[in-house]
Amino acid sequence: MRALRPIAAIVVASAFFLPLYLVVANVFKHGPDITASPAALPIPPTLDNLTQALTRPDGLFWNGLINSVTVTLASIVLLTLVSAMLGHYVCRTHSRFGRITLLVLLAGLMIPPQVILVPVTQVLNLTHLMGTISGLVLFNVGYYVPFGVFVFSGFIRSIPVELEEAASIDGAGKMGTFWRVVFPLLRPATASVLIFLGVWIWNDFLNPLIILGPAGGTTVTVGVYRSLGQFQRDYGGMFGLMVLSALPILIFYLLLQKQFVKGLTGGAVKG
Repeated sequence: MRALRPIAAIVVASAFFLPLYLVVANVFKHGPDITASPAALPIPPTLDNLTQALTRPDGLFWNGLINSVTVTLASIVLLTLVSAMLGHYVCRTHSRFGRITLLVLLAGLMIPPQVILVPVTQVLNLTHLMGTISGLVLFNVGYYVPFGVFVFSGFIRSIPVELEEAASIDGAGKMGTFWRVVFPLLRPATASVLIFLGVWIWNDFLNPLIILGPAGGTTVTVGVYRSLGQFQRDYGGMFGLMVLSALPILIFYLLLQKQFVKGLTGGAVKG
């Protein structure tokens, strides 16, 4: 059995590596070479696909980039603040309402976003937020709060409650205790929430496509979809958009990766 482990690891790694190889290899190929031999090496390599994606007359990549950055940053900042405060409440309160709140939030983790998309669009239409960046941000905050609370609550349980009691004795209020004592200790959990939710929101396709619509703009993922016309298949430009769309979130992950694993395992053992 031990000899099968490296073989299984190689097979699994190959399954994950193959799509990545196809994207990286084809982004440096000419259009005809992509359709003729998609798995071949890019010999000779070219930067025409990346240049074409950056210099499109309609500004598809740049408009999508601005919208994606706006939606992702606004969503994860609001989610972090709301989830941290709500996670602290459900951990430190011993009332029945707090336990019911946690159960309701955990139940929300089991609902796919496609199931509630129709009622969400109806609510956004009633509030005149359909087709707007604000409507998409509010949807993201409402849907992903349960995950943020789940991560923060697990980490907050490892923080000694005596620290908060000492701050209260020194005269700090509840909000002051949370922001000055508790929240600075939540950096690993915050990094995990930012990475997970940032990647999910950045890569989201269906929700921006439906909520923003044609008039509300596009995100980078929707831009890749819209780069292909009904009667035209520019695979070189599509691969260029795919690579450029993945770079910002990859850089974001690399900046926060040191805190990533610590944030996930921080609440595993109560300290």
